[in-house]
Amino acid sequence: MLILFDLDGTLIDSELGILAGVRHSLASVGAEAPDDAVLRSWIGPPLRVSFGEVLDGDSERVEAAVAAYSQRFREVGWSEHTVYAGVPELIATLADAGHRLAVVTSKVRAHAEPILAHLPFGAAFERIYAPGPASAHSEKAEMIAAALADFGHPTEETIMVGDRRFDMEGAVANDVRGVGVLWGFGDREELEASGAWKLVQAPEEIALLAAEVLAG
Repeated sequence: MLILFDLDGTLIDSELGILAGVRHSLASVGAEAPDDAVLRSWIGPPLRVSFGEVLDGDSERVEAAVAAYSQRFREVGWSEHTVYAGVPELIATLADAGHRLAVVTSKVRAHAEPILAHLPFGAAFERIYAPGPASAHSEKAEMIAAALADFGHPTEETIMVGDRRFDMEGAVANDVRGVGVLWGFGDREELEASGAWKLVQAPEEIALLAAEVLAG
């Protein structure tokens, strides 16, 4: 089975680094950051989209904010995360069972790759799908389609695991089962409304679902 994982809010809790980076970026262009509740909703969509809402679509200031975020991320932000409890054990279980694993994230590749490389279980993932530095779109559907093509896996034996609607919508667009995790930055209502096949409250449930799908 091919199992695709989102990164932020699914494998790692990256709230600390992302929120600190956003506050730094907005301050650098003279803008006030929204409160934490609003900022948490920014974890998942591309930053250009969220910055554009606060900066009234001013493309010059948006790009300056993105550049400031990227600089801070390279220096310290990439390390400001924790791995969710149970995730290392899940990845080991899936790998031992022979499942093929990949990451599909809205985080730009230059930010996602160093994080995955430093995760103790990062080597279990064969590929990482992430947008380029100029992207202003989530592109989850396109990246899932690319993974299906690269791995040559049938959609009925593929699962997309994530915590936001972008993950579930991308799965639905590709006729792939979307598994929504309830420990991330989305919630049950968002995941169900966007077409989640199943919701899970703990990582070990994902291994059980994979076995269930293979058993027919």
